[in-house]
Amino acid sequence: MHDALNGNLFLVKEHVGMFKAANNFDIYDAETNEVVMHCREPRLGPFAKLFRFTDYKRMTPFDIEISTPSGEPICHVRRGISLFLSKVSVYDESEKLIGGFKQKMFSIGGAFNVLNASDEPVCTLKGKWTSWDFRFLTPDGIELAHVAKKWAGLGKELFTSADNYVLSISEDVPPDNPVRQLILAAVMCIDMVLKE
Repeated sequence: MHDALNGNLFLVKEHVGMFKAANNFDIYDAETNEVVMHCREPRLGPFAKLFRFTDYKRMTPFDIEISTPSGEPICHVRRGISLFLSKVSVYDESEKLIGGFKQKMFSIGGAFNVLNASDEPVCTLKGKWTSWDFRFLTPDGIELAHVAKKWAGLGKELFTSADNYVLSISEDVPPDNPVRQLILAAVMCIDMVLKE
């Protein structure tokens, strides 16, 4: 796993543009304000692009690459067409399946299970759209990570739009634990899986 994921606080800024179909984010280290990762969707097909501008956007497939600014792969996030509930797969830098996430049925505010490569639950993402506040919780209630819109730290001037947020990973999650890749992948897809 790449060292870029070993931090505990990241600022996520979405690229905003008119007629933008692909999802593109820059991920900053909260302490240095430097871009440490890119999240890009380089292989978006023409039909998927077309449907991204309709009410069917949430159903479109995606293939998201997360890499360092120099292009070193960190992980890949993929989903096919989704008619009802999303099932997303996450691959490491070597294209090996490390897990994924599956949307929960009948969840209020949005939720999905984060799964390991054996399809066993690692944690659950639970959230509230009203405050754009999401938590990754283990089955016994321990918080592994938190995603929120509010940030009052060093990089707050970067984060004035509703398309930007903060990912805080608990210090209890070891630096080279694949759960970090799964959490980052899930965060990059919250809008696409739960809201768009």
